[in-house]
Amino acid sequence: MVGSMKHLVQVGEAREAAAEDGGAPSAGPAYRCAAGGGAASPPAVPGLECCWDIFRMTVEKFPGNPMLGRREIVDGKAGKYTWMTYKEAYDTVIKVGASIRSLGVGKGGRCGIYGANCPEWVISMQACNAHGIYCVPLYDTLGAGAVEFILCHSEVEIAFVEEKKIGEVLKTFPNATKYLKTIVSFGKVNSEQKEKVEQHGVSIYSWEEFLQLGGEEKYELPTKEKDDICTIMYTSGTTGDPKGVLISNRSIITIISAVDEFLGNSNEKLREDDVYISYLPLAHIFDRVLEEVFIHHGASIGFWRGDVKLLVEDIGELKPTIFCAVPRVLDRIYGGLQEKVSTGGFLKKTLFGVAYKYKQGNMVKGSRHEEAAAIFDKLVFTKVKRGLGGRVRLILSGAAPLSNHVEEFLRVVTCSLVLQGYGLTETCAGSFVSLPNNMSMLGTVGPPVPYVEVRLESVPEMGYDALSKESPRGEICIRGDTLFSGYYKRDDLTKEVLVDGWFHTGDIGEWQPDGSMKIIDRKKNIFKLSQGEYVAVENLENIFGQAPGVDSIWVYGNSFESCLVAVVNPNKQALERWAESNGVTGDITSICENPKAKEFILGELTKTGKEKKLKGFELIRAVHLEPVPFDMDRDLITPTYKKKRPQLLKYYQSVIDNMYKNMK
Repeated sequence: MVGSMKHLVQVGEAREAAAEDGGAPSAGPAYRCAAGGGAASPPAVPGLECCWDIFRMTVEKFPGNPMLGRREIVDGKAGKYTWMTYKEAYDTVIKVGASIRSLGVGKGGRCGIYGANCPEWVISMQACNAHGIYCVPLYDTLGAGAVEFILCHSEVEIAFVEEKKIGEVLKTFPNATKYLKTIVSFGKVNSEQKEKVEQHGVSIYSWEEFLQLGGEEKYELPTKEKDDICTIMYTSGTTGDPKGVLISNRSIITIISAVDEFLGNSNEKLREDDVYISYLPLAHIFDRVLEEVFIHHGASIGFWRGDVKLLVEDIGELKPTIFCAVPRVLDRIYGGLQEKVSTGGFLKKTLFGVAYKYKQGNMVKGSRHEEAAAIFDKLVFTKVKRGLGGRVRLILSGAAPLSNHVEEFLRVVTCSLVLQGYGLTETCAGSFVSLPNNMSMLGTVGPPVPYVEVRLESVPEMGYDALSKESPRGEICIRGDTLFSGYYKRDDLTKEVLVDGWFHTGDIGEWQPDGSMKIIDRKKNIFKLSQGEYVAVENLENIFGQAPGVDSIWVYGNSFESCLVAVVNPNKQALERWAESNGVTGDITSICENPKAKEFILGELTKTGKEKKLKGFELIRAVHLEPVPFDMDRDLITPTYKKKRPQLLKYYQSVIDNMYKNMK
């Protein structure tokens, strides 16, 4: 078990040291630590010094392997996936790099990439890697304000832009043109765009035009070191301006080695015939690292069409072997499957229930998922597997916590390994990952991955003790080569979170007896009610999110009020079923406004809270049902689906005020 033994040994050492001192170490907060498997740094691989080497070495080894695929569009209809080989991609990368260099942008320059995932996105990134240029990704969901901030803050000189996003970039003029001199469209450029851009002294090229710009000029690739920065990745940020996270070649190379060792130890090594569907934003570290891992193995990356409504169809055509997701996506899959089961008739529903209970019971007893109920896999669960293309063998969830009931359900019904991981942009994505075929790790993010050190620091003001014998809890701190190199132009923020080499994540974790980590809270998400009681709101949202009929919940309170209220995104199907059973008519919006519906959801929340032994002041006293899920369009969540609390309060201020007013 990766990390577990070292965890237990070092916990003992920390406890003994604390006991000798009569408590916590005098030098600082009490802490309890663990290490991932292996040494502090991965073994050196000859020739592998930077991200460019990852791609270059794979091209040498697997030149004819399909690398980047997209669906062919014929007469407006999507057809088969067509593929660019590693060698073809390499040749295009060399052309793009030459064109960038012909504009005077070289090592240490800044190159923005703005748009949905596509082959051109990866090719542009690899051109940056080749020439030691800082790649600056921008989420395709960002509006002009955030785009302008990032372009100016990072001093982007050249930007590769999805064709339909060019208008957003033009909104950043003239401020962004202080640095931005060239725009390259992933597609075409119209005459109006060309005219407007050139008025500001900026050049704009279509993709095909840009490929020819470098001509036949051969540019020597600069020497690149492990500690060179390869990307400035801006965090989506729940408050304030995004922070530019400086990520080095060493960080990405180390995390790739960690993933390889983890999968190797789990007998689930990646293969060159593996296929990955690229739909999670490449501007986020989670997908960036995953795609680097696949490239390292010569595997294939197929891109979705950029429309969530068409994702299932793209999956069906691509038939990926590995599926990575954020909890919001897996929650939708879970909801859809539950709806099919509940409406499938008595016989199907009964058979599914029997199959589920039998397989889940065997898995809890220690059976591997493929051995737990082979006959039911063929009769019942194979239909679920076909829904994900039929070949998925590993599902990885990251970026936010996955609910226990969803994780367990997917482990049983998908005929795949389902793993949950944890990491941040600052830790280069994966710092923990749960072990396959280990049901005891449900609800945890598993042990630390190789080449990562972890410790908990006590947070007395929140009542978290890292040296507790019963349940060691505290702020998760991480150290190792996967760590970022600092925040760009923000030394003050860097010093706040990087102390003596330890990165303070702000997340509260609880060590489990088996060496896995459970995320239970967020350090900053704490407030005091009027009676003086402290409330750890993220922990409560994780608990209330398990209530039947609740898709998402935002809990609110302040020091002027004695109780909590909440805005709930109810599960549409569950609420409509309740309405039908209780004689409530109308569409989902009118049902949400019905006092009986609010009473029903509040009752489910109260029941869940009491089952989890919450204190009286931690229970919700009033709810507002919001039929429209919290979304990025209203700036209520980040691209990785984290709640933007100040924005939520601003948006629902009148709703909050009315709930408190009506209670009084």
